[in-house]
Amino acid sequence: MNNRILLSIIALAISGIFLIACNNSSKKEPATTGEESRPASFASDDELLDFIQKKHFNYMWEGAEPISGLAPERIHMDGIYPQDDADVITTGGSGFGIAGLLVGIERGFITREEGVERLHKIADYLAAADRFHGVWSHWLHGPTGKVKPFGKKDNGGDLVESAFLMQGLLCVREYFKAGNESEKQLAGKIDTLWREMDWTWYLNGQDVLYWHWSPEYGWEMNFPLEGYNECLITYILAASSPTHSIPASAYHNGWARGGDIKSEAVAYGHPLVLKHNGAEAYGGPLFWSHYSHIGLSPKGLKDQYADYWQLNRNHALINYEYCVENPKGFEGYGDNCWGLTASYSVNGYSAHMPVKNDLGVITPTASLSSFPYTPEQSMKALKHFYFDLGDKIWGKYGFYDAFSIQDNWYPQRYLAIDQLTITPMIENYRTGLLWNLFMGAPEIQEGLKKLGFTYEN
Repeated sequence: MNNRILLSIIALAISGIFLIACNNSSKKEPATTGEESRPASFASDDELLDFIQKKHFNYMWEGAEPISGLAPERIHMDGIYPQDDADVITTGGSGFGIAGLLVGIERGFITREEGVERLHKIADYLAAADRFHGVWSHWLHGPTGKVKPFGKKDNGGDLVESAFLMQGLLCVREYFKAGNESEKQLAGKIDTLWREMDWTWYLNGQDVLYWHWSPEYGWEMNFPLEGYNECLITYILAASSPTHSIPASAYHNGWARGGDIKSEAVAYGHPLVLKHNGAEAYGGPLFWSHYSHIGLSPKGLKDQYADYWQLNRNHALINYEYCVENPKGFEGYGDNCWGLTASYSVNGYSAHMPVKNDLGVITPTASLSSFPYTPEQSMKALKHFYFDLGDKIWGKYGFYDAFSIQDNWYPQRYLAIDQLTITPMIENYRTGLLWNLFMGAPEIQEGLKKLGFTYEN
């Protein structure tokens, strides 16, 4: 089953949850208390970026599920919230949020001691939560750590979401491993979780990684991880594991499809380099260039298939130039209002992308999490979103998930997987903090060599 079908299935699943939410408004979010206030001006662009990072960081800090300290799947500020959804935490989105906690420490949003305390809580929770051969599920029930099924058969291990989670955790391990006694203990807890992940189990006896395994349904979900999409980090971690490392052949035969992953597609003069699973002409949704690269630095990263900096930068530039061209004539699109990726939509949840699925919906995380690749274009979008559209798209935890000027649609809703990439990716643009931490991990360096990557910082 290819990634197009996978995205459609996930979109349908989340759309169903979205529709439940729309029909159930009995659980209200508390009234806001001025937290969504917006300064009218800033002394510099750096001051603006500080403010933006802090607001989005707060989704993971102030907005965390209280028992786990992890990120709630969604937060709705418009009074629409499923009754059974308030305690649902997301493992992948939490991985992005965990990386953001390090940014919060570095930027002084929280103290180092506060960060360590929260991260101990998270590590202890994850050690006690349901795992499947060391791998967590897509969703967990916050108060208990038990699986919250993402779908009927998706009630076991989710290798990709767990990879996003471990990517953030390894950044934390590297950040604290030479610290004081409490910090070293934290690093040790994370190292144990890392070593307990059985990546080889998820080969399913074949030469490709599989996304899901359930003790009830086995491999019935049947999603082999074939590139190119958001899942590259899964292969990097699986090859880097000190205890359950997969063979390099799984990367080359599975992910790279025996070399068939290479592409000659060009859009707006920008080569795409790799096939994007059915979105070859213009690239897929922009989260494909964000999720795996919270820690995995594309700068100077190359293998026999691609230069990953070129790949990601071109992906973002194509998305930008498509929105500027605006072939479907949607109101609001332009050089200061761009960014198509998976998010809420006028019709539920949808993986927005150029040409194939452009619904007139702009998702702020698409351009803001692309800051490392398109700094000038992203800054222009940020200022437009903030100063011109802020009255409609700004709230307690920063920019709301998505909007459509075309349809006069401005929902006051957040999704963790979109909200929590903004702070770390802006930080990677500014200082390379998370890239340096993750790429400095000894196992990651060995894993990259094993797969045939070269890396020049």
